[in-house]
Amino acid sequence: QGQLVESGGGLVQPGGSLRLSCAASGLTLANYAMGWFRQAPGKEREIVSGISWSGLNTYYVDSVKGRFTISRDNADNRVYLQMNSLKPEDTAVYYCAARLLIDTTIPTGAGSYDHWGQGTQVTVSS
Repeated sequence: QGQLVESGGGLVQPGGSLRLSCAASGLTLANYAMGWFRQAPGKEREIVSGISWSGLNTYYVDSVKGRFTISRDNADNRVYLQMNSLKPEDTAVYYCAARLLIDTTIPTGAGSYDHWGQGTQVTVSS
């Protein structure tokens, strides 16, 4: 079975930056649309950003547009989320997810994804 492992989370001050990484094993990520989701305590899991299999199409939720950048390296089987100008409201557990999909579509619902990582905590606080 395929496995996704996130890394790069941590504690950062408001205005700071973090780079999340999602490494895949047992999956060829070039065949998958990828998403980054987050879940804060007491809230539903929401999509933050997504990227098509080719990397040509991306999606961002309005609250992170202009601050976050998603990218992928299919040769290295990794997906990244660069997070800049972090705010306290960005605090959550961040998950990467994979959906077997080779077209321009980027699913935005959590139920559309087949594989999930275990999550990495991001805390934005002074």
